[in-house]
Amino acid sequence: MMKKVFFTLSVCLAVFIGCTNDKDELLNPAGGDCTGVNASFVNDVLPIIQANCQGCHGVGSTNGPGQLTTYNEISNAGTRIKNAVVSGFMPRNAAPLPAADIRKIRCWVDSGTPNN
Repeated sequence: MMKKVFFTLSVCLAVFIGCTNDKDELLNPAGGDCTGVNASFVNDVLPIIQANCQGCHGVGSTNGPGQLTTYNEISNAGTRIKNAVVSGFMPRNAAPLPAADIRKIRCWVDSGTPNN
């Protein structure tokens, strides 16, 4: 009995350790470093949101953070947006965003969601 418990715990621990080694890549696709990424709201983030989010988060939306049509709405929801796209939870019913787009959103949020 003890051998079965020990074996089960050993397997669980091995799986847990193996999974945590990839945590940084999951949280920071395309690398966690924002060096060289000067994500602009107008040129980078807004077009990504318009192309991928406004179908469900357009004017009058009550989904999640609500509508994402203006700088203030997107900036206020910045952390939620970042977490949703990094985790692959959003956009729903579509392919995950390309790593480059995820990185732009993540770096824009991490830099304080500037209105640039």
